[in-house]
Amino acid sequence: MGQSQDLLRNYSVLSVLGVGFSLVNAWFGISAALITGINSGGPVLIVYGLILIALISLCVGISLSELVSAYPNAGGQYFWANELASRRYANFASYLTGWFAWAGSIFTSASIAIAVGSGDVGCWQLAHPDFVVRPWHVFLGYQTVNIFAFFFNCYGRILPTMGQLTFWTSLLSFITILVIVPSKAPTHQDAKFVFATFVNNTGWKNNGIAFIVGLINPNWAFAGLDCATHLAEEIHHPEKMIPIAILGTVAISFVTSWTYAIALFFSMKDVDSLVDTATGVPILALFYQIIGNKAGAIALEALIMATGVGCQIACHTWQSRLCWSFARDGGIPCSSYFCKVDRRLNVPLRAHFMSCILVAIVGCLYLGSYTAFNSMITACIVCLYISYSIPVICLLLRGRNNIPHGPFWMGPIGLVSNIVLLLWTSFTLIMYSFPPVLPVQAGNMNYVSAVYAILVLIIVVDWFARGRREYKSQDERNDEAAAPLLRGSVSEDGDDRVSRA
Repeated sequence: MGQSQDLLRNYSVLSVLGVGFSLVNAWFGISAALITGINSGGPVLIVYGLILIALISLCVGISLSELVSAYPNAGGQYFWANELASRRYANFASYLTGWFAWAGSIFTSASIAIAVGSGDVGCWQLAHPDFVVRPWHVFLGYQTVNIFAFFFNCYGRILPTMGQLTFWTSLLSFITILVIVPSKAPTHQDAKFVFATFVNNTGWKNNGIAFIVGLINPNWAFAGLDCATHLAEEIHHPEKMIPIAILGTVAISFVTSWTYAIALFFSMKDVDSLVDTATGVPILALFYQIIGNKAGAIALEALIMATGVGCQIACHTWQSRLCWSFARDGGIPCSSYFCKVDRRLNVPLRAHFMSCILVAIVGCLYLGSYTAFNSMITACIVCLYISYSIPVICLLLRGRNNIPHGPFWMGPIGLVSNIVLLLWTSFTLIMYSFPPVLPVQAGNMNYVSAVYAILVLIIVVDWFARGRREYKSQDERNDEAAAPLLRGSVSEDGDDRVSRA
């Protein structure tokens, strides 16, 4: 919609669901960010936080599904903002949305790479107890995962199949761990520990603040729900299929992550040993604590890492499509270069390469400051929420009934979902900026506000230096999309005149 067709429509609804779920993969997210949850609420945070975030994610999914059903386009949220905002502000609203969405995808990719890299190094440390984990070890693992996902995404024709493969890999890994961990645990916790034990190691005297700070764990597990919307030009009937993929992702993610968390907490013995583990990977320490065998613990962690690699591949698919479609509309510097699609590979190779380079650069910050790096991980959640909120604000200002509705339209339920999304975005923008622990020091400060400031500075400078002149308006985009059709019409008319002559 509103663009010429540049990519092949070779995705099925299962492939899109596979990519979407592979990226979100909430049970993997719980595993990777377990340390935050343990310190900031323990079992209570994870068990009830997942329910809360799943309900909010359902509202987010409904809001995104309504918009993609009405306006299917690979640009996703930035395209919707351009279509829904008033003419005076449409370009800047769209431009702002695109930058926050792309930044969110880069930060998300970085967070997945660090989780898989940490798991790899942690397994080595568990097998070699004298080995001391250093930041550069994790950095090498990070870059290895990033490079692998880059090359894998260079072959567009295998990506739909890969989406289905990673989907089933994740589910099989989840089932395997869900069966083995409780069955191998020498003892089991009672229901009170799982459903009523609150742990506060943050230094915050107010348990409510500690709980809110810890919500970053389950919230990160549901990040990236817009992934499927950016495949709108690679699937038939996107106005029907993509809402199925989005809401299916939310449903499967909640069921897997919640049952997974319950199984872990019933099987857990000692919380403190997970926090202080030499591996730096609490979930790996938990497996070893339960099984009592290093090889078995590493094997289970390998399943999580395999799921994480699939997650990273899906994330690269997402960020490359977002970068390419945004460049197609003049949203980034050198857009004319990055908007090209490699016809042989059927991928936006230049945009893909650019996004991977940025992920690699973000990873370099891990060497300098683990705290600064974690702040950008937090930023991925809020940046994506902001990118969802801008088109929703434009929709509400325009009037929900003043746009052409797609096949998926929820009426009053959609309105409630829009309001929940906006309220939660405002909440996270403020509360996720709080320091995770007290007392605050340079080494544990939450620098996410600085990340926001730098991102806004980049956006403002680029807008006034280039964007306000080069970014395409609604009319320019529609004219470009109509040009091939007009040329075809002229050609057919000419052929008719020749044949009559």
